[in-house]
Amino acid sequence: MNDREKDDQQTGRILTRREVFTILGTAAGAGIFGYSLAQASSTASPLPGCIGKPEQTEGPYFLDTKLNRSDIRSDPSDGSIMDGIPLLLEFHVSQITPRSCAPLPGAVVDLWHCDARGIYSGVQDPHFNTLGRKFLRGYQVTDDAGMARFTTIYPGWYSGRTVHMHFKIRTNPKIQTGSEFTSQLYFDDSVTDHVYTQIPYSNRGQRMMRNKEDGIFQVGGDQLILALTRDGLGYSAKFEIGLERP
Repeated sequence: MNDREKDDQQTGRILTRREVFTILGTAAGAGIFGYSLAQASSTASPLPGCIGKPEQTEGPYFLDTKLNRSDIRSDPSDGSIMDGIPLLLEFHVSQITPRSCAPLPGAVVDLWHCDARGIYSGVQDPHFNTLGRKFLRGYQVTDDAGMARFTTIYPGWYSGRTVHMHFKIRTNPKIQTGSEFTSQLYFDDSVTDHVYTQIPYSNRGQRMMRNKEDGIFQVGGDQLILALTRDGLGYSAKFEIGLERP
């Protein structure tokens, strides 16, 4: 098993609807959590819209690069820009309070993913060595509205995984009392099929795995699919997530 295949080690779980309401009604908890609406019924009392999204594995390639930047397409080592369809991604991060959500300012949102060839920066793998490079990595701090924005590219694919991106939200990464939530983002297979007919993605041939075949996606991944809209030559998406803090 190589490092990228270790991504298949699942973490976190989807909470039941009763557990979600229990948490909303108390201030208990140690850490920072995301919650799923997977089991909420259409006839039940509505939950705040910001709640959602199961935690998923960090994977082997997280690097704390200290790169505070909104546009993560470039490689600081040589200034090169990664080829790919542009993707504008906006995180809306909220803090769960009793029966409501409030914007969470000052949270550090890390985003990292592979390039159009399926390669991550800053790591050594049996198939590539990109040590010293930092393309498609960076972080942003949420503003007063709880928003963090990134400009990146539509990710490529590699063997053993469906198409995905990684993100981590930390309340204060500089001190031990800071908390974090880590998960992944996915794409509708039909959109990926269309994107991959275009260069540079088409140079790699047909991808090997779709969402339903991915072991990590099968555990809550349907709640982590980005709703994309066309934006010029690329796409844009907003991702909303509610977190509980101790």
